[in-house]
Amino acid sequence: ALAGAALGLSGAVMQGVTRSPLADPGILGVNAGAAMAVVIGMAWFGIESLSAFLWTAILGAGATAALVYAIGSLGRGGATPLKLALAGAATAIAVSSLTVAILLPRADIAGGVQSWQIGGVGGATPEAITAMLPFLAAGFLLSLLSARNLNMLALGDDTAAGFGVPVALTRLVAATGAVLLCGATTAICGPIGFVGLVVPHLCRLLVGVDHRWLLPFSALAGAVLLLLSDVLGRILARPAELDVGIITAFVGAPAFIWIVRRRRIREL
Repeated sequence: ALAGAALGLSGAVMQGVTRSPLADPGILGVNAGAAMAVVIGMAWFGIESLSAFLWTAILGAGATAALVYAIGSLGRGGATPLKLALAGAATAIAVSSLTVAILLPRADIAGGVQSWQIGGVGGATPEAITAMLPFLAAGFLLSLLSARNLNMLALGDDTAAGFGVPVALTRLVAATGAVLLCGATTAICGPIGFVGLVVPHLCRLLVGVDHRWLLPFSALAGAVLLLLSDVLGRILARPAELDVGIITAFVGAPAFIWIVRRRRIREL
């Protein structure tokens, strides 16, 4: 439930910050960056503690988010939704390939890491939850406090600045909250995809575009979606279990195609 809430909320915040309906921790490469940072920490620096995993994942997520935004901002027009989506997709592929290259000569850790990379909630031990709670609490707080200013950003940077909104600071605070949420979740659960993409669009149909309602509802819907996906994964493959990352991919991939095919995306 905590992981689903964090991923749903971070997706809604990323879509608000970038004004891109395709923004999502997975599509923008943030989850992949967090995962690669954890793999590097394990393979090259021998990290073992939960706190080290969490800090490493958050630093990797933050660095990847900054890189994607910088690449998407190049050229004329700045960081458009389409350029951000393409930059994120390319970065995610490159980072995932580097992660595989790092793991190939490390048979001692490859098995455990490959299972973790699928994304699952089997790591929900009391110790893991306690370790990630401070990061999630900070991420939830920063994200929810940014709701009003994200509404203003939706009107455009110039309009928001005209109303006295500190545009750069708002983006920094909101993005920091999203990075904390998806980085901490990835460290414990692995890179679970598509939750942050699907949930905000579903919640917009229910409560509209006001981020003061959209953000808390995205957190709630994300928790419900991940719990249902986990239950479904346990039922479909009894007595074995399908990791929740596989189930969310089956749900999220058709939703991603539907979003891309909508008129406003085709016209970008």
